Amino acid sequence: MDSILSLIQQLGPTIYLMLFIYCALKSGALPLFAGFAAHQGALDPVWVGAAAFAGGYLGDEVRFWVARRYGNNWLADKPRLSKWVAGATLLLNRYGAAYIFIYRYPKGLRTVGAFPVGLTDIAWPHFSLLNAASAASWASIMVGIGYTFGASIERAIDNGYGAVSLVLLLVFVGSTWWVWRRLTAELAD
Repeated sequence: MDSILSLIQQLGPTIYLMLFIYCALKSGALPLFAGFAAHQGALDPVWVGAAAFAGGYLGDEVRFWVARRYGNNWLADKPRLSKWVAGATLLLNRYGAAYIFIYRYPKGLRTVGAFPVGLTDIAWPHFSLLNAASAASWASIMVGIGYTFGASIERAIDNGYGAVSLVLLLVFVGSTWWVWRRLTAELAD
């Protein structure tokens, strides 16, 4: 661990750029580790939080924009997929605010989470405000937990942290399926 922390210190500001890019693309455990590295004195906790927030926020803004700009054109020649997207759009128009706060946490979902929101009726300023609040809470939670409980997290990773992430994903998928079934039943009536 000492050699990793030493390498982090040698890379200096490049680490914050790498954290920003990582958080723009996904929401894995790197902010936790960066919080731990900040606790150990290898990084500045304010810059760690700022990089995680900025990456999380701007990455989702870009995905929202791509879906808003190109999504419907891309779906135009895919009728089967369009049917599924139409159902998802109804679901997101109803529960979109909660979804924006939740999709950051289950492993693998964050990478694509903002795309379906871009296909809804949610106005971009509304999305942007919710996205900023969600990214701020996510960055604070992840970096804060890493900073506060870094040594315990290191042991948890060694003892199967990935299983917790998988459980969160399964809970999210199950909840989404249940809400989807209820919504489609309402629409059928």
